[in-house]
Amino acid sequence: MESIVELKNVTKVIKGRTIIDDISFQVNKGEVFGFLGPNGAGKTTTIRMIVGLMAITSGDIAIGGSSIKTQFEDAVRHVGAIVENPEMYKFLSGYQNLIHYARMSKGITKEKIAEVVELVGLSDRIHDKVKTYSLGMRQRLGLAQCLLHDPEVLILDEPTNGLDPAGIREIRDYVRLLAREKNMAVIVSSHLLSEMEMMCDRIGIIQNGQLIDVQQVKEFIQGNETFHELEVIPSETALSIVHANFPDAEANLSRNGISVSLSKEDIPNLVKILVQEEIKIFGIKETAKTLEDRFLEVTKEKEAEAHV
Repeated sequence: MESIVELKNVTKVIKGRTIIDDISFQVNKGEVFGFLGPNGAGKTTTIRMIVGLMAITSGDIAIGGSSIKTQFEDAVRHVGAIVENPEMYKFLSGYQNLIHYARMSKGITKEKIAEVVELVGLSDRIHDKVKTYSLGMRQRLGLAQCLLHDPEVLILDEPTNGLDPAGIREIRDYVRLLAREKNMAVIVSSHLLSEMEMMCDRIGIIQNGQLIDVQQVKEFIQGNETFHELEVIPSETALSIVHANFPDAEANLSRNGISVSLSKEDIPNLVKILVQEEIKIFGIKETAKTLEDRFLEVTKEKEAEAHV
């Protein structure tokens, strides 16, 4: 895949405190890259540096091969971004807002405006005043604004903030569509990990200003472990049996029984042992960890290492 955004050893120091500590990663055309981290980890600071709203202390960021530090106009012409909330003129209609923003870039036609309005699903309300829009509609209008100049990179900071489930799904679908149909690189920052799991191809996790992992979403979630959920009674006794016979396996009580990290090959042996010990088994299913599970594991591990 072709890289379009590249961060090279980027550091940000504010009042003697290192906010972003030597991070490097790249984002490819046609992919949705999720930028994850706890509150205060440095996500928005990094995004602000990518779009030139905040100066870089050291390192560099290249967009479409142009440096944000030395070729700012060439670099940002590739970018459409919503950092935090889209700001609109509420006393104007959605269409009038787009006409206003279109004047900031050359060559944006009325046909192009109509195209992006159709893409984000605002055709029926585009001539209504923005003050009558719901939060989801304002988010869609902000997305339309970002797309007017055909950017190669779309950056969305918390794009689903305050949206209802239907609005969240709409934004997710638009983001996937843009990456797939327009070959656009999309960088999304969000704390809604279940949404990021469905939306993103790759994720980068930042914690305390340091990039601690960049992986494909599926690979990150799966790791090297396979978990099985066993619906058993009594579950406490079953858990003790697992610990005694499979000391290297991770095993915990779950809602309906126990959860065990064992390969498929080991499950028949476990069942045999549990039956011999007169444990009642009502069901077994393979389960996958969620992005939230893995995210909390990784960040807690790093937090523990930092305090050693």
